[in-house]
Amino acid sequence: MSQKLLNEIRRCTTCKTHLPYPPKPILNFSTKSKIAIIGQAPGIKVHNSGIPWNDASGDRLREWLNVTPEEFYDVKNFAIVPMGFCYPGNNGKSDLPPRPECAELWMDKILKTLKNKQLILLIGQYSQNYFLKDLKKKTLTDTVKHYQEYLPDYFVLPHPSPRNNIWLKKNPWFVKSNLSELRKKIRSILR
Repeated sequence: MSQKLLNEIRRCTTCKTHLPYPPKPILNFSTKSKIAIIGQAPGIKVHNSGIPWNDASGDRLREWLNVTPEEFYDVKNFAIVPMGFCYPGNNGKSDLPPRPECAELWMDKILKTLKNKQLILLIGQYSQNYFLKDLKKKTLTDTVKHYQEYLPDYFVLPHPSPRNNIWLKKNPWFVKSNLSELRKKIRSILR
């Protein structure tokens, strides 16, 4: 079931008129995936390589999770499902938000196939807005600071982009508290 759905999604062209390049959905999941990573949308480097999180953000995310690339890309461990599956383009300063069509069309179907899912990582504001709705705090910082309120289903994280270096410097508690807890949780699930 999951491979059939994945193949169907990879052929999706629903938002082709809104994209700067032909659709190229970049995601991966299996019925065996234990942890779902719900991010934003692929950047241009990921679009070009076709490999999810194959950029500086992915390097930092793997560091945060304390996993090897082999563990990260093992579909039995991680389902990688962004809010928008294709590169949405850039406004000259930063990437555009993920296209909303992907989550509307596919998210529920994907999550239903993840029979072994034990945790969903919500990375950045787009996934947190979609999944947490009114439960999220007024700011991403407050939502991340109160991550325990969303457990055991969700673990909320800021985006690991190098653009967030200033946020990380302003919020040293994130590395000391949140990442320590996250790493323990990931290790216990992947055993």
